[in-house]
Amino acid sequence: MPVTLDTSVFDSDILGENTPDPLRFGFRRKLSAHAGGGHHAPITVEQIQPLAQRVLQQTTPPFNKRCLYVHIPFCRVRCTYCSFFEYASSQRLIDDYFAALMAELKCKASQPWTQAAPFQAVYIGGGTPTDLTAAQIKQLGTMIRRYFPLATDCELTLEGRINRFNDEMFDSALEGGFNRFSFGVQSFDTQVRRQAKRLDDREVVLKRISELAAADQAPIVIDLLYGLPYQNIDVWRHDLDDFLDSGAHGVDLYQLIEMGNTPMGKMVEQGRLPQPADTITKASMFEIGVDYMAKHHLRRLSVNHWARDNRERSCYNSLAKTTAEVLPLGAGAGGNVGGYGFMQHRKLERYMDDVSQQHFPLAMMVKSSSHAVINTTIKAGFDRGVLVAKELDKQAGWPLFSYCLPLFERWQKNGFVTLEQHGSHRYLNLTLAGQFWSVTLAQALIQVVTTAISKPQP
Repeated sequence: MPVTLDTSVFDSDILGENTPDPLRFGFRRKLSAHAGGGHHAPITVEQIQPLAQRVLQQTTPPFNKRCLYVHIPFCRVRCTYCSFFEYASSQRLIDDYFAALMAELKCKASQPWTQAAPFQAVYIGGGTPTDLTAAQIKQLGTMIRRYFPLATDCELTLEGRINRFNDEMFDSALEGGFNRFSFGVQSFDTQVRRQAKRLDDREVVLKRISELAAADQAPIVIDLLYGLPYQNIDVWRHDLDDFLDSGAHGVDLYQLIEMGNTPMGKMVEQGRLPQPADTITKASMFEIGVDYMAKHHLRRLSVNHWARDNRERSCYNSLAKTTAEVLPLGAGAGGNVGGYGFMQHRKLERYMDDVSQQHFPLAMMVKSSSHAVINTTIKAGFDRGVLVAKELDKQAGWPLFSYCLPLFERWQKNGFVTLEQHGSHRYLNLTLAGQFWSVTLAQALIQVVTTAISKPQP
């Protein structure tokens, strides 16, 4: 392996721009919501079932931390910015799906791998999990607690909408054992919400979030998007005020990523919606959000997530970005176990047919690349806002941090990071600009490291 990295071969997609304002002009634009990378070897269709069975038979320690992800692929309304819409909510279809999900849950829970160690976090995502009935939500939580070995402080998160999340549903979820709730508010502003096809106006949403938070039964966390059509700087400031006034225990601030094939994109093209905020404006919104949270003394858990108090831990979101293993349940769910990536069937018919035949409902399996753990360490570090040299070197098995120093020094010159050393401990800290561009930087570093590892050495 070369001693050091030659940065002369990289362009601004990797190095960023040398500009007086790296927050707004450091890169051309953010291209992805999450960093990816690494070469994964697909498993042939014939091998998937026996290999999945073999992986889930494993019981040999030491174990990674582990999570359970359950997917509910239904929504009553497709939000204009969403590219993940799968099925319109229909009670008959939901009931049939839920029955299959319960069968898969029992099957996966009975596997030796599942019972070999406790789960630290469970996340019910979608879709819109709160489109289940109150009884189904309670049953889902009860079944997870009954059949899975959960850590005593296991975080069970139910994601959903405020719309129709009444006291009966809240009480049923609590009775089922859910102890954290995440609601996709996106914006409190009525005009912004209506144009994004979000249900309920500002007053309704704010009142309900406030009621749930005041009940003090479990952490109530909300997502806010910045950059939506009609959401100017003043509206964004009001969104932040509404969050603080609601009493919610935590908040994620996410920038709108203009993904292809969304209703919003088509509506903008047709002149039915104004252009969403550009990168410069979204960078300003991020700066305002970070400053707001600091002024009001909220505790920062990641570059995008803040907690009002220590009840909000955001365990699943943190663990899922590390080397933790994630067991998937439900149509469209993805995960990773034993060095293999799992992706379950998105089509309900295929999913339910496999479950009825007592097969694992897998559309795809891949063997993770040999350096996947390095990529994960990079993504986790950039999500936290600091990359620790000893952690990176430990996972790589060689002094990777030192190898990448020329790149880090260029990033420091360009205003994205600061390098620190305390004794033998070295750190790469993201500046405000680096935090805004954290996914772009992580993606760039993964690309550089992957190329270095894959390159034949003399």
